[in-house]
Amino acid sequence: MSTAVERALPPGPAIAARHPLFIATGAVVAAGTMMVFGMLAVWFKFRDASPLREGRNAKMIHDWLPADLKIPEVATNTLAITMVIAAIMGQWAVYSATRKDSQHTTLALFITGMIGIAAINAQVAIYKQMGAVLADGAYQTMFFTITGTVVALMCSGVAFSFVAAFRVLGGRVADRAVVTAHAMYWYFITTAFIAMWFVVYVQK
Repeated sequence: MSTAVERALPPGPAIAARHPLFIATGAVVAAGTMMVFGMLAVWFKFRDASPLREGRNAKMIHDWLPADLKIPEVATNTLAITMVIAAIMGQWAVYSATRKDSQHTTLALFITGMIGIAAINAQVAIYKQMGAVLADGAYQTMFFTITGTVVALMCSGVAFSFVAAFRVLGGRVADRAVVTAHAMYWYFITTAFIAMWFVVYVQK
């Protein structure tokens, strides 16, 4: 019997842990990136097809943004800064989870979710200040389509934040895959918003 034991093969290598949520989040991020930047490409196409008019300093510009619509630049710039802070809070959650600090991980996740809610509220306030109507023209239709898509992404990010926070509260702080996927998703939302902000709100 002892001879048989001595001739037994050693155990195989440990199987690497698989994180389907992290992989699924990566797939969603890739698809969402293509969607948002595809919509921005359509925005450029519509804007470039708009008629030209004389602007300041006798410079010819595209007559794309209706004259009666004013973009509140202070609100949009503040919103851009807010989104960057949300991404930083998401990374703080990963930093805390790596150190198995459940208190700060939970705090970071809840702050990320609350910042997301504040960002959604700010975007709604921008809608009210602009007073644009969806069916008034091509600009309004494209504006609400692109910004509304980003708002929908923010809503899903807020839900992700609170779900991850409650998992940590339930003692799952060691499950770093969820927190890391959460941070990656907020990086994506922030990147999508900054791209939309630059094209729609800055370049107009």
